[in-house]
Amino acid sequence: MRAVLQRVNRAQVAVDGEVVGSIDRPGLLALVGVTHGDGVEQVERMARKIAELRILRDEQSLLDAGAPVLVVSQFTLYADTRKGRRPSWSAAAPGPVAEPLVGALVTALQERGLEVEQGRFGAMMEVSLVGDGPVTVVVDA
Repeated sequence: MRAVLQRVNRAQVAVDGEVVGSIDRPGLLALVGVTHGDGVEQVERMARKIAELRILRDEQSLLDAGAPVLVVSQFTLYADTRKGRRPSWSAAAPGPVAEPLVGALVTALQERGLEVEQGRFGAMMEVSLVGDGPVTVVVDA
């Protein structure tokens, strides 16, 4: 499991012009990809990292600050661009494997007491954000 975490002042995700998830105060946008072999262990490790990583202002975590997170699934995080000009997506887990794991991550974050918004799995999404910093961190679990 891989996540790109961006510190944001606000962020939202829309599908077909309808906002399906948004945060309107400082927090994190988490773009999340799932690979083959990921399971409960990776979900728990990623949830802990996202909740506790001290990358908000004043070296606070989401838990410290009571800040929200917007989770957006993104299989393209596992693109292989080493050969040619067309990325390979073979390292990304297929939807039936990835979707429940992204859902489990959302649940694990909520169980930690976080305010969690999310995109819509498998949809063509329009993600907008106002970055803070900018601060962008890649996390592998």
